Amino acid sequence: MPRMSPRFLSPLLAGLLALAPALHAARVKDLTMVEGGRDNQLVGYGIVVGLAGEGDSNSGSTLHTIANILQRYGITVAQQDIKSKNVAAVMITSDIGAFLKPGVRIDATVSSMGDAKTLQGGVLLQTPLLGGDGRVYAVAQGPIAIGGFLGGSGGAGGSTVQKNHPTVGTISNGAIVEREIPTQFVHDSTLRLLLHNPDFTSASRMAEAINTRWPALAEAVDAATVQVHLPQVYRGRDVDFLADLGTIEVDPDTLARVVINERTGTIVATSTVRISHVAIAHGSLTITITQNLGVSQPNAFSSSGTTTTVPSTQTNVNEVKGGFIMLNETPSVERLAAALNAFGVSTRDMMAIFQSLKRAGALQAELIIN
Repeated sequence: MPRMSPRFLSPLLAGLLALAPALHAARVKDLTMVEGGRDNQLVGYGIVVGLAGEGDSNSGSTLHTIANILQRYGITVAQQDIKSKNVAAVMITSDIGAFLKPGVRIDATVSSMGDAKTLQGGVLLQTPLLGGDGRVYAVAQGPIAIGGFLGGSGGAGGSTVQKNHPTVGTISNGAIVEREIPTQFVHDSTLRLLLHNPDFTSASRMAEAINTRWPALAEAVDAATVQVHLPQVYRGRDVDFLADLGTIEVDPDTLARVVINERTGTIVATSTVRISHVAIAHGSLTITITQNLGVSQPNAFSSSGTTTTVPSTQTNVNEVKGGFIMLNETPSVERLAAALNAFGVSTRDMMAIFQSLKRAGALQAELIIN
């Protein structure tokens, strides 16, 4: 995928921030989840077969598992008589959502535990998936898709070609729900909405928007919780009330925050970021050191002297002239981005500038560096 040039990123950032106030308010259902309607994690230990010699080496745990599986079918085999190169011990993980009924299929993730080289072409044998209480809530089985491959391993010359991560795969719709997780989201005609991004202002605005529709029924308990009482007309119709409640639109507040990812060269800033009156000067210094190897030989027909290698080092220093940028009239991250873009500052240089602004106390926002 082609990378965007720094000259394009800065105006793009400013443009997105300028559009932020014009965005529509979000729905309650997109900002919250109902208390009691949470997902739950499942985990299981199983065996993947059919790996064509790329499975685990003869580890004790894998051999013991194979012996136990065969014993279920009335076959007794000593561990020392079992070869496990086509088999891999794996852990299976999955999330089971609220309100899912028995018979519904969910995805499962399969991860190798041993030293198998790849799970390519493998099939997971029937494996129970347990919840945190130790009870079985789903059963997983099926062929594994790893989204890549491992080729050439152990071939002539030892060359190997690998794409993606071949020891972790998924089974799409590979687990069947066997037990429903009991869920109750209305208690004494009251339900609680939990905000995905806790904020006192957002919680207060949400309660106000709900009370506009149904007066005096909602209250903000804290930054993360809005408590709502069911109207009399919706008593016994909990699902209908939640359906109508979820369509109410709220204008959530946004924290002033700048997130920098140095690994990918990405900067994301919210529209509420403000910068104190400040002057910024930035220049770049590039030092290039190049080392070449030359050869010194004796003259032709010389009876003495030897051929030697002579290293040669060149050092170049390039410093770009900098200039002051003055931010005076209600400085914002949009104006800063536009000013830096006018000077041709790269994205990586902008990261350094944001960090310096924070250390100087001029950046009125939370700075997060990943």
